[in-house]
Amino acid sequence: MLMGDLLEEFFKRPYIAAKVAEGKLPDTWREIVGDRAADVTTELRLEKHILYVRIQSSVLRSELFYQREALKEEINRRSGVRLVNAVIIR
Repeated sequence: MLMGDLLEEFFKRPYIAAKVAEGKLPDTWREIVGDRAADVTTELRLEKHILYVRIQSSVLRSELFYQREALKEEINRRSGVRLVNAVIIR
């Protein structure tokens, strides 16, 4: 077997894929919400499949609050694994 095939197989394992996706979460968040919202995001923490997000701007916080379900689905779609079950915005 080639080394590339072994690595590809390794990173496809659910636990490993989830950890890689979790490490990429800040970049994924920026891609989804844009630079403006990502710049005022002060906390982005994943615990037990719940994403906790702290936003400085009350206007953006309200806007993202109503988009929680869409944010969750987009994060999971881009991650390729079921990473987030709920998004809590504070």
